[in-house]
Amino acid sequence: MAEIHLEGLAHSYLEIPKNAEDYAIRQMNHVWHQGGAYALLGPSGCGKSTLLNIISGLLKPSEGKIKFDGKEVNDLEPNQRNIAQVFQFPVVYDSMTVFDNLAFPLRNLKYSKDRINKKVNEIADVLELGDLLHRRANHLTADEKQKVSMGRGLVRDDVSAILFDEPLTVIDPHLKWRLRRKLKQIHEKFNITMVYVTHDQLEASTFADKIALMYEGQIVQFGEPQELFENPLHTFVGYFIGSPGMNIIEVSVGDSKAVFDDIEVPLSDALIKEIENKNSNNIKIGIRPEFIDVLEEPTANSLTCDVLDVENLGTYKILTLQLGLQKIKVRIEEDQAAPVNKANISFPKEWLKVYVDEYLINEGAV
Repeated sequence: MAEIHLEGLAHSYLEIPKNAEDYAIRQMNHVWHQGGAYALLGPSGCGKSTLLNIISGLLKPSEGKIKFDGKEVNDLEPNQRNIAQVFQFPVVYDSMTVFDNLAFPLRNLKYSKDRINKKVNEIADVLELGDLLHRRANHLTADEKQKVSMGRGLVRDDVSAILFDEPLTVIDPHLKWRLRRKLKQIHEKFNITMVYVTHDQLEASTFADKIALMYEGQIVQFGEPQELFENPLHTFVGYFIGSPGMNIIEVSVGDSKAVFDDIEVPLSDALIKEIENKNSNNIKIGIRPEFIDVLEEPTANSLTCDVLDVENLGTYKILTLQLGLQKIKVRIEEDQAAPVNKANISFPKEWLKVYVDEYLINEGAV
């Protein structure tokens, strides 16, 4: 097991990068602590797989250092780093049995026959491969092959970390949840450092204790799933996490309020001061659909909207409302009556977020 420290890390596929946009990974400092279960989450092209390949040694970074337990490993080959990597598509030896596929890395390490049998059967039991141990891999389904591929990474007890690069892509949807839970159980049982790359926020939150959300080659927030949902530190986190994502509206500020389309939203004097200190015109407010209050009657501080659409999703409803020139989403419970034609809403102060240059600011921020 290992603590993985990324120190001043950056990578460009260009020989001579000239600006930030030329980097697939922008200057980054980050730590994956020993024994943690982490998700590396983000959209396609944000740098997730590049970062994973740098950690494993398949790719050498343009700048910075990778350290395992304080030791720099930049010049070490993948096989010298003691990293197991499971790829998007299963990598198995079709001519071998499931048992021999799982045993292969252990035989290379000269494990005893008894120890190999014990480890292979232990992992086969966890991944529900016990009945397939003597079947050749070329007779397996795609999801069975991927379980074997994962098992090869999990069977070694000397690895520094296991890296998963979107490993459930080829798995049938009804099996994905079970396999995510299996990986979680394996982590809890063996206390292995695991980093799981995915573009699916459900996969990330199901598997990981903490999520690193990537955007344009940077980790813009690192924390528990609830933190990313309730307190997004960047507008992209608000947009990407949640379904629907956060409502984000460009505003101007002054006289203790945010203003858009002649609509005023009160802000505290302390928050206004922090905004003014940033000296930027890129100011936005954000609030999640779940946290907007829908009122039966208008109040002094409520806002009146036109109801454009009501989508009944069984356990909840999503309202699409017109507020000024903005279309916003509101989520209400299934037993709450949806407003007709007009809706009165309010933005609770504790859930209203303010962003300057895309980053969250708080009252009393330094």
